[in-house]
Amino acid sequence: MYPYFYKKLHLKNLLLLGCLLFTALVFSQERFTLSGVVSEAATGETLIGVNVIIPSLQTGTITNEYGFYSITLPEGTYEVYYSNLGFTTVQKTIMLNENTVENVGMDEDTQQLDEVVIKADVEALNIRKPEMSVNRLTAGTIKKIPVVLGEKDVIKAITLLPGVTNAGEGASGFNVRGGAADQNLILLDEATLYNSSHLFGFFSVFNPDAIKDLTLYKGGIPARYGGRISSVLDIYQKDGNLKRFEANGGVGLVASRLLLEAPIKKDTASFLVGGRSSYAHLFLPLFDNDNIAYFYDLNTKISYNLNQNNKLFLSGYFGRDVFEIADSFSNNFGNATINLRWNHLFSDKLFSNLSLIYSDYYYGLELGFVEFDFDSGIQNFNLKYDLTNYVSDNLKLQYGFNGIYYKFNPGEINPTTPTSGINPFKLTQKYATENAVYADAEIEITDNLSVQAGLRVSTFARLGQDELNVYENNNPILYDEALDIYQKATPIDTVSFNRSEVLESFVNLEPRVAVAYQLNETSSLKASYNRTAQYIHLISNTTSPTPFDIYAPSGTFIEPQTANQVAFGYFKKFEAFSLEAETFYKKINNRLDYVDDADLIANNAVEQILLKGEARAYGLELLLRKTTGKLQGWIAYTLSKSEQRTPGRTPEEIGINSGQWYNTAWDKPHDISITAQYELNNKWSFGANAIYQTGRPSTFPTGQYEYNNLVIPVYEARNSSRLSAFHHVDVSATWTPKPNNPKRWKSEWVFSVYNIYNRKNAASLSFRENTDIGQNEAVRLSIFGIIPSITYNFKF
Repeated sequence: MYPYFYKKLHLKNLLLLGCLLFTALVFSQERFTLSGVVSEAATGETLIGVNVIIPSLQTGTITNEYGFYSITLPEGTYEVYYSNLGFTTVQKTIMLNENTVENVGMDEDTQQLDEVVIKADVEALNIRKPEMSVNRLTAGTIKKIPVVLGEKDVIKAITLLPGVTNAGEGASGFNVRGGAADQNLILLDEATLYNSSHLFGFFSVFNPDAIKDLTLYKGGIPARYGGRISSVLDIYQKDGNLKRFEANGGVGLVASRLLLEAPIKKDTASFLVGGRSSYAHLFLPLFDNDNIAYFYDLNTKISYNLNQNNKLFLSGYFGRDVFEIADSFSNNFGNATINLRWNHLFSDKLFSNLSLIYSDYYYGLELGFVEFDFDSGIQNFNLKYDLTNYVSDNLKLQYGFNGIYYKFNPGEINPTTPTSGINPFKLTQKYATENAVYADAEIEITDNLSVQAGLRVSTFARLGQDELNVYENNNPILYDEALDIYQKATPIDTVSFNRSEVLESFVNLEPRVAVAYQLNETSSLKASYNRTAQYIHLISNTTSPTPFDIYAPSGTFIEPQTANQVAFGYFKKFEAFSLEAETFYKKINNRLDYVDDADLIANNAVEQILLKGEARAYGLELLLRKTTGKLQGWIAYTLSKSEQRTPGRTPEEIGINSGQWYNTAWDKPHDISITAQYELNNKWSFGANAIYQTGRPSTFPTGQYEYNNLVIPVYEARNSSRLSAFHHVDVSATWTPKPNNPKRWKSEWVFSVYNIYNRKNAASLSFRENTDIGQNEAVRLSIFGIIPSITYNFKF
């Protein structure tokens, strides 16, 4: 009995000892870090989102916004693949027996090498990444999409994605998942842009030649972003060619552009400068038209590699729109930004970026017939510091802080002539600070389960100002029960404060989490939740933003908006296709609404016309993409609902629309877009878009009555009717005369037709009396019909 017992015990000890030795061997195995920068070989331009794959370990990583990557692996020799859409895959054999820096240059894709070898691994990495509600587009994809007047357009491109719409032709801004246009954070090289359109929506402010990459976050927003509650559009400019001088541009029917980039010191420093301008107004005098409408913008950037661990960037943007009607009306507006950034690599695992940013939005209006001008705008100074810590191949941390100082100029009126009869008048300027700290962790818990979790803590302080209104019971808006209307309260006093005093402060905790569970090598389930806060409000009662709209900070009478959004998704990779299906629900608190007959122009007390409400949006998004072969493109479909309500503050008040839910101005239940590009040969390629959207909500009159010889219309409930459905088809053909030209000069002709079947989409519907027949009639305003265009693009 005893020998058997000892024998059994001996075997058990041996097994235990073996397990301990194996564990010790595994954990004692040295691990080293592979890091570096991936760039375009011909230009030195860093590449964003490059897949760095180690197939033998079934792991990998991607490059960040500055082309940097880092991954920690056990000691050994590995085949490493660097893969990016549009570039030839690079394969390297790397012996990892110490921390290794491997900088990689990638060539533009002419023929993929060994694509099949890493294809499954690249797809598996994307499938299990805890990132959802995110769309990325490259500059090359954007340039293939046919748009109005032949000008490639970033904003028009993203409206072809699921969950993204705009208010129609000639409308500025865009709407994401049922949110308002002012709820989108738009960043150009990390600087905030407050107006994304030229010529009231005909063009976007982004020069397509200067754009490197864009990412749209519709949900699952990382904690490093804040200040808006619907989406983040993050756009990066090119850094400039480090190898040689290069120029490219285009000449179109209404606008032209030119971009120059070159090394200041080869492989060390470079510059980029690009400009665009429209000139259709130059031809208007030929038709006895004295009106003027044009835009121009300038993109600049200087990049300097101090050494392997330090880089400096100085980038800027300046854009202006000018609109004049004869000698009676003049309007100019636009954005200006400048950003100084310092990239520092503390180690092969710790990357940092320090940015000092200035943003300005200006609006100027001169009324010649009444002899005065009006100026308004918003400025901010932003200091932000972001760090990325690649702790291990299973854990990445991102953390940092940012502080913003705001200056709001609601408006200033000045006479333009001594005899104008207008007295100078300046609306009260407002000041505020917005600060935040954040931390984000991306964790690969198992081979199938990945999590991204973060927390942002944001604070907002409304600073002292001159002449703050004081109201009885702190109530700036009164309700008349007899007439069922809201009326402005009369201030009982005004008080002034020093700039250093805090009038009101807010604190918000903004948790974010996203989870991805990989079902198999080609499919996964994902879910996300994010809470966001917005302290800046766009004061507008139009369906889309206009340059005349006023930004106002949260404060004594206006609370910040907050949003909670959840989303669930299924993601599937096929041989040549990918399918993304997501459903979402978003709830918004403290959404501002305007009382009937609200006066927003030059209003020094907007709190007298605003009520606090709520909004909600929910829907289903489908995206089927094809990214290989001669025929590429996607089909996007969104089924959604967006509505809001503003109940009365007391049981006696009616609120807005009797306190009932009603459609927001951007509610479009059905939205489908088909985008395709076909490369026939190396000389000819073709593109097409097909778009269909449910008509935009509108409010129509249902009757009228006379009072004191005045005809008073009676309107239905808010947004209870709709304009007719919006749809059009656009096509383009690109001809490259000499695709294999050995000379540096390369050119192409782009022929496009917008709205090929001449659909007269309604931009608005107004009502008037037809004096000939003595009856009322509806008048539809259409902006575009069929528009052919020709553009000549060149590069040398």
